[in-house]
Amino acid sequence: MHEVVLPRIGTVPAWRREARALAQAGVPAAEVLWRVGEAEADLFAERAPPAAATRQIRLPREAVATFEAALCHADPERFARAYAMLLRLDAGELRWGDRTDPPMRRLLAQEKTVHREIHKMHAFVRFREVPPDGPRRAFAAWFEPDHPVEEAAAPFFARRFGDMDWVIVTPEVTTRFVDGTLSFTETVSRERPPPDATEDLWRTYYAGIFNPARLMPKAMQAEMPKRYWKNLPEAALIPALIRGAEQRARDMQAAAPTEPPARRAAIERQRQPSAPPPPGSLDELRAQAAECRRCNLWSAATQVVFGEGPASAALMVVGEQPGDREDLVGRPFVGPAGQVFDEEAGKAGLDRRTLFVTNAVKHFKFTPRGKRRIHQKPDAGEMTACRWWLDLEREMVRPKVIVAMGATALASLTGSGAGLLRRRGQVETLPDGTPVLVTVHPSYILRLPDEAAREAERARFRDDLRAARYLLETHR
Repeated sequence: MHEVVLPRIGTVPAWRREARALAQAGVPAAEVLWRVGEAEADLFAERAPPAAATRQIRLPREAVATFEAALCHADPERFARAYAMLLRLDAGELRWGDRTDPPMRRLLAQEKTVHREIHKMHAFVRFREVPPDGPRRAFAAWFEPDHPVEEAAAPFFARRFGDMDWVIVTPEVTTRFVDGTLSFTETVSRERPPPDATEDLWRTYYAGIFNPARLMPKAMQAEMPKRYWKNLPEAALIPALIRGAEQRARDMQAAAPTEPPARRAAIERQRQPSAPPPPGSLDELRAQAAECRRCNLWSAATQVVFGEGPASAALMVVGEQPGDREDLVGRPFVGPAGQVFDEEAGKAGLDRRTLFVTNAVKHFKFTPRGKRRIHQKPDAGEMTACRWWLDLEREMVRPKVIVAMGATALASLTGSGAGLLRRRGQVETLPDGTPVLVTVHPSYILRLPDEAAREAERARFRDDLRAARYLLETHR
């Protein structure tokens, strides 16, 4: 009988060396007695080293990592079981990962348990600041793992807290990280570090972020078992927070707004009764568009955004679709792109009060992302459905010149939005003879990352609007 005494520090590497030597010497598993720490008296145990190696041991690569993890389990039979499996794998009597084999199944289960214990140690170690011995700040922590995972868990703390000195003490092992060097010793003093000033701040923060509306005690205890609570400064608050959660949730519901203020105000304006618009007018057309269900965009948008301007406008400006701001206010070109248009139109000699401004699509298409609504390009079906309203606006206003801003507007007016930049600045003619000047949408300018490029594009956009004014003068 061979007795192998493994040290408490460096247990896994020591087992690996001893197991390899024993296996290479052909020592059967039944003839090896494994211990950790001090050896016990055993009249039949032999501590002499095994005979010289007679063969090489080969294991699957993934098996080595699993053995090393499972050997951090607290099971006293883990070393003997692992050595027996090592011999069976080397002899071809066992296929790696075969869960029909009870020892294999148990080894894999213990590996999973160890990884979970390491994760818990990473999550629930709480450092307290202590007086330093040098120029670096120093911290200490006490933790009580169910399995001997200290050495496996320590590299995480070394990576994350490499700019400070720290000590993690467990009942068996003391881990030190001093001046960037990681070391392990057996624990001599089990004295826990005293509380520090940050714990009161941490408890205040924890109580502030505690969400009573999402309280699930069973799920919380599954992730943070009660055996860890005694070492967590915030744990003393948990029972009282749970008891008051129901009342706090009711108070939160009573204080919370039912809808975003801007959106609610827009909806309320829609609900207010008003006098019926004159028949055959733009106002009547606008009222009819508010009930449009020709595509599905109405279901998510706040309201329809119809064109505005005098019915006798000689110049019609067609954009792509409303943005977030336009959707809330109910008017076209009042957001950031609208501000760019107003500024450059004024510099080009155009007065917005004399223009009829509208969009090819009348509802805001977006994708929600947190609290924001991100603009999405309308598809062909949505543009076709909204062309009905654009054609009616053109029929009522009868503009002399139209400015198409962007590919969506160009496609709705001419049937194709392809090659926008190539067609930019050109004048195209609609089947009814109306000239259309092609340009970019102001949002294109806002999306340019370079300030110099934005200024250059604003100048080109201004020139396009100035060309539209000259074109208008020739068609009057």
